[in-house]
Amino acid sequence: MGAVEVITAVAVHLMSASAVRCGLAEDTEPDLDEARKLITALAGLVTAAATEIGDFHARPLRDGLRSLQLAFREASLIPDPPGHGPGERLTGPVY
Repeated sequence: MGAVEVITAVAVHLMSASAVRCGLAEDTEPDLDEARKLITALAGLVTAAATEIGDFHARPLRDGLRSLQLAFREASLIPDPPGHGPGERLTGPVY
């Protein structure tokens, strides 16, 4: 398995776990503390790996990350200010 496949697989695992922790899976309660950690780790991976894996592979990972950041914001009772949500110091504010 090549580096692109490993990076993509790890990112998909982080995305899946983040989605569950955001409460997006059926019959799950959100755990936003855990979701924040997972999304921030995903943002670090995607940001660091983007130039190595190329835009073709990085674009869907960025899209998934952004969707999770928005889901986190929606699940939060008191949303973080723009730029302070999970991973946003790496990706910039998500609206």
